[in-house]
Amino acid sequence: MSEDVRVRRIAADEAAGCIDALADVLMDCVEGGASVSFMLPLARDKALAFWRGVADGVARNERALLVAEQGDGRIVGTVQLITAQPDNQPHRADVAKMLVSRSARRRGVAQKLMTAVDEVARAEGKTVLVLDTVTGGDAERLYARAGWQKVGEVPNYALMPDGAFCGTTFYYKHL
Repeated sequence: MSEDVRVRRIAADEAAGCIDALADVLMDCVEGGASVSFMLPLARDKALAFWRGVADGVARNERALLVAEQGDGRIVGTVQLITAQPDNQPHRADVAKMLVSRSARRRGVAQKLMTAVDEVARAEGKTVLVLDTVTGGDAERLYARAGWQKVGEVPNYALMPDGAFCGTTFYYKHL
Protein backbone atom coordinates (compact mmCIF):
# COMPACT_ATOMS: atom_id res chain seq x y z
CA MET A 1 0.00 0.00 0.00
CA SER A 2 1.32 3.42 0.96
CA GLU A 3 4.05 2.28 3.39
CA ASP A 4 6.63 3.64 0.98
CA VAL A 5 4.96 7.08 0.90
CA ARG A 6 5.61 9.76 3.47
CA VAL A 7 3.50 12.92 3.84
CA ARG A 8 5.04 16.07 5.22
CA ARG A 9 4.42 19.78 5.41
CA ILE A 10 6.74 21.85 3.24
CA ALA A 11 8.40 24.77 5.01
CA ALA A 12 8.42 28.19 3.39
CA ASP A 13 12.16 28.04 2.74
CA GLU A 14 11.87 24.80 0.74
CA ALA A 15 8.60 25.42 -1.15
CA ALA A 16 10.34 27.06 -4.11
CA GLY A 17 12.56 24.00 -4.49
CA CYS A 18 9.52 21.76 -4.99
CA ILE A 19 7.93 23.74 -7.82
CA ASP A 20 9.18 21.55 -10.69
CA ALA A 21 8.03 18.33 -9.04
CA LEU A 22 4.66 19.83 -8.11
CA ALA A 23 4.20 21.03 -11.69
CA ASP A 24 4.79 17.44 -12.83
CA VAL A 25 2.02 16.19 -10.52
CA LEU A 26 -0.39 18.93 -11.61
CA MET A 27 0.24 18.35 -15.30
CA ASP A 28 -0.18 14.58 -14.88
CA CYS A 29 -3.51 15.06 -13.10
CA VAL A 30 -4.84 17.52 -15.68
CA GLU A 31 -3.70 15.27 -18.54
CA GLY A 32 -5.56 12.46 -16.77
CA GLY A 33 -8.79 14.48 -16.81
CA ALA A 34 -8.85 16.06 -13.34
CA SER A 35 -10.91 19.23 -13.09
CA VAL A 36 -8.58 21.26 -10.89
CA SER A 37 -8.89 24.76 -12.44
CA PHE A 38 -6.77 24.11 -15.54
CA MET A 39 -7.59 23.32 -19.16
CA LEU A 40 -5.86 21.17 -21.74
CA PRO A 41 -3.28 21.61 -23.02
CA LEU A 42 -1.66 22.81 -19.79
CA ALA A 43 1.60 24.56 -20.62
CA ARG A 44 4.43 23.85 -18.20
CA ASP A 45 5.02 27.60 -17.78
CA LYS A 46 1.45 27.98 -16.52
CA ALA A 47 1.84 25.06 -14.07
CA LEU A 48 5.14 26.50 -12.81
CA ALA A 49 3.57 29.96 -12.37
CA PHE A 50 0.74 28.44 -10.34
CA TRP A 51 3.16 26.69 -7.97
CA ARG A 52 5.31 29.81 -7.65
CA GLY A 53 2.17 31.58 -6.43
CA VAL A 54 1.51 28.77 -3.96
CA ALA A 55 5.10 28.98 -2.69
CA ASP A 56 4.64 32.73 -2.22
CA GLY A 57 1.45 32.03 -0.23
CA VAL A 58 3.34 29.56 1.98
CA ALA A 59 6.02 32.20 2.58
CA ARG A 60 3.31 34.71 3.59
CA ASN A 61 1.83 32.08 5.96
CA GLU A 62 -1.48 32.17 4.03
CA ARG A 63 -1.47 28.45 3.28
CA ALA A 64 0.14 25.18 4.24
CA LEU A 65 1.56 22.94 1.53
CA LEU A 66 1.78 19.21 2.09
CA VAL A 67 3.45 16.68 -0.18
CA ALA A 68 3.42 12.92 -0.43
CA GLU A 69 6.86 11.54 -1.28
CA GLN A 70 7.87 8.06 -2.33
CA GLY A 71 10.84 6.40 -0.65
CA ASP A 72 13.14 7.84 -3.32
CA GLY A 73 11.95 11.39 -2.51
CA ARG A 74 9.83 11.82 -5.64
CA ILE A 75 6.68 13.89 -4.97
CA VAL A 76 3.60 11.90 -6.03
CA GLY A 77 0.86 13.88 -4.31
CA THR A 78 0.00 17.16 -2.67
CA VAL A 79 -2.73 19.05 -0.84
CA GLN A 80 -3.03 22.59 0.47
CA LEU A 81 -4.70 24.12 3.48
CA ILE A 82 -5.64 27.73 2.83
CA THR A 83 -5.53 29.34 6.24
CA ALA A 84 -5.87 33.01 5.27
CA GLN A 85 -9.55 33.73 5.80
CA PRO A 86 -11.69 36.82 6.48
CA ASP A 87 -11.60 38.33 9.97
CA ASN A 88 -14.91 36.73 10.91
CA GLN A 89 -13.69 33.22 9.98
CA PRO A 90 -10.41 32.70 11.83
CA HIS A 91 -11.51 29.17 12.76
CA ARG A 92 -11.99 28.03 9.13
CA ALA A 93 -9.69 26.83 6.34
CA ASP A 94 -10.14 25.59 2.78
CA VAL A 95 -8.66 22.33 1.55
CA ALA A 96 -7.48 22.76 -2.03
CA LYS A 97 -5.68 21.04 -4.90
CA MET A 98 -5.66 17.51 -3.54
CA LEU A 99 -3.63 15.87 -6.31
CA VAL A 100 -2.15 12.38 -6.67
CA SER A 101 -0.11 11.31 -9.70
CA ARG A 102 -1.85 8.63 -11.73
CA SER A 103 1.07 6.25 -11.11
CA ALA A 104 0.56 6.50 -7.33
CA ARG A 105 -3.22 6.09 -7.17
CA ARG A 106 -5.04 3.29 -5.40
CA ARG A 107 -2.22 3.01 -2.86
CA GLY A 108 -3.67 5.07 0.00
CA VAL A 109 -1.75 8.25 -0.85
CA ALA A 110 -4.85 10.47 -0.93
CA GLN A 111 -6.03 9.08 2.40
CA LYS A 112 -2.63 9.87 3.95
CA LEU A 113 -2.77 13.40 2.56
CA MET A 114 -6.27 13.96 3.99
CA THR A 115 -5.25 12.65 7.41
CA ALA A 116 -2.21 14.92 7.40
CA VAL A 117 -4.17 18.00 6.32
CA ASP A 118 -6.53 17.43 9.27
CA GLU A 119 -3.51 17.34 11.60
CA VAL A 120 -2.11 20.56 10.15
CA ALA A 121 -5.52 22.24 10.43
CA ARG A 122 -5.74 21.30 14.11
CA ALA A 123 -2.22 22.61 14.71
CA GLU A 124 -3.24 25.89 13.05
CA GLY A 125 -6.31 26.16 15.31
CA LYS A 126 -8.81 25.50 12.53
CA THR A 127 -12.04 23.72 13.47
CA VAL A 128 -14.08 23.98 10.27
CA LEU A 129 -12.75 22.82 6.91
CA VAL A 130 -14.42 23.15 3.50
CA LEU A 131 -13.62 21.77 0.07
CA ASP A 132 -15.20 21.12 -3.30
CA THR A 133 -14.76 18.35 -5.84
CA VAL A 134 -16.14 17.11 -9.15
CA THR A 135 -19.59 15.61 -8.67
CA GLY A 136 -19.49 11.86 -9.20
CA GLY A 137 -15.68 11.66 -9.11
CA ASP A 138 -13.59 9.13 -7.22
CA ALA A 139 -12.71 11.73 -4.57
CA GLU A 140 -16.28 11.77 -3.26
CA ARG A 141 -15.81 8.29 -1.76
CA LEU A 142 -12.51 9.34 -0.20
CA TYR A 143 -14.06 12.39 1.46
CA ALA A 144 -17.04 10.41 2.78
CA ARG A 145 -14.70 7.81 4.32
CA ALA A 146 -12.65 10.63 5.89
CA GLY A 147 -15.70 12.04 7.69
CA TRP A 148 -16.58 14.93 5.39
CA GLN A 149 -20.24 15.98 5.16
CA LYS A 150 -21.80 16.73 1.80
CA VAL A 151 -23.47 20.14 1.62
CA GLY A 152 -24.78 20.08 -1.93
CA GLU A 153 -24.09 20.14 -5.64
CA VAL A 154 -23.98 22.89 -8.24
CA PRO A 155 -24.52 21.58 -11.79
CA ASN A 156 -22.27 22.95 -14.56
CA TYR A 157 -20.12 24.77 -11.99
CA ALA A 158 -16.82 24.24 -13.79
CA LEU A 159 -15.24 22.69 -16.85
CA MET A 160 -13.30 19.49 -17.24
CA PRO A 161 -9.87 19.93 -18.86
CA ASP A 162 -11.39 18.96 -22.23
CA GLY A 163 -14.02 21.72 -22.00
CA ALA A 164 -17.04 19.63 -20.95
CA PHE A 165 -19.18 21.01 -18.12
CA CYS A 166 -19.04 19.29 -14.74
CA GLY A 167 -20.93 19.67 -11.51
CA THR A 168 -19.21 20.47 -8.24
CA THR A 169 -20.04 19.04 -4.82
CA PHE A 170 -19.27 21.01 -1.67
CA TYR A 171 -18.23 19.42 1.63
CA TYR A 172 -17.38 20.50 5.17
CA LYS A 173 -15.75 18.84 8.15
CA HIS A 174 -15.69 19.82 11.82
CA LEU A 175 -12.49 18.91 13.65
